[in-house]
Amino acid sequence: METTGTDQPILPPGEAGEYALTLYDAPSATAGHGSLPVLSHAPGAPLRERRESFRRVYEAVVARIGEPTLYGGSAHGPSVRWRDARRIVLLAGDLHRARLSVHDTDALEAAEARTFDWGGAWSADEPHDFDLLPYLWQLDRSGPGERPAERVGGRTASSLEHFASALELMLAAWVEQLPVQAGGDWAGFSLTSAADRGRRLQISYALADGLHVSVDDRDGADTPERAALMRSRGWHSRDRGWWQAEFPDPERPETAEAARLALAELRARGTTGPKELRARDVSCKDRGELLLPGLGIRH
Repeated sequence: METTGTDQPILPPGEAGEYALTLYDAPSATAGHGSLPVLSHAPGAPLRERRESFRRVYEAVVARIGEPTLYGGSAHGPSVRWRDARRIVLLAGDLHRARLSVHDTDALEAAEARTFDWGGAWSADEPHDFDLLPYLWQLDRSGPGERPAERVGGRTASSLEHFASALELMLAAWVEQLPVQAGGDWAGFSLTSAADRGRRLQISYALADGLHVSVDDRDGADTPERAALMRSRGWHSRDRGWWQAEFPDPERPETAEAARLALAELRARGTTGPKELRARDVSCKDRGELLLPGLGIRH
């Protein structure tokens, strides 16, 4: 049996599933009670390796206690919840490990709400803290358990640069976390700006299709000069008036490029701040409610 740096044994997937059942059936929950490592990543483990290692643990837990109440993840790793009014069984991870724990529902959610409410940069000159949020995305597909009566408010970006960083973090989280929790389902949304009403910039990701970004440019001239301009911003090709960029097998450099491209296009069309932006048609294969509290804009 493997151990962590603190000599705690790492439960193999089968035992992790049994331990999850023990936590799930526990008559009471204390914050962080029973937290045990169920996965350890080697230093510098690549995204695909982390994703597949977590998949084995996740599937073993689901096999014992069923689908989660809430899917989701932070900038550092997944955050999957089996929730009712009394307790939350949490399977959460980062770049180094994943752990199973059980928490009092009110205590955990109150602490997370404070993080969303009271963090953030007061100005564009301060560093953002989207990477410190408990989760950037959360998906409710009406699974077993009880959904929260109230949702946390999203963190608002202080500048377009902060929004681009938040977008990059969220896309990187999707690439690593969605294929395990949502299988082959796509997730996506459209960006609109008050500075350029009626136009949509669309972003989507699915394991089979990769990361896709496109912008409606049907009102733009179909000329070599226009094509050169759009390619200079980072677009790859034009199809029926929409300029597109595709990243079939994205990792962190590609999610950063997608965020940079979105920012360049928004700025070029007149957007000056994140308060002008809104995420619309937020969905994961049109099934359930997908929340993006770490995106930095309204949705």
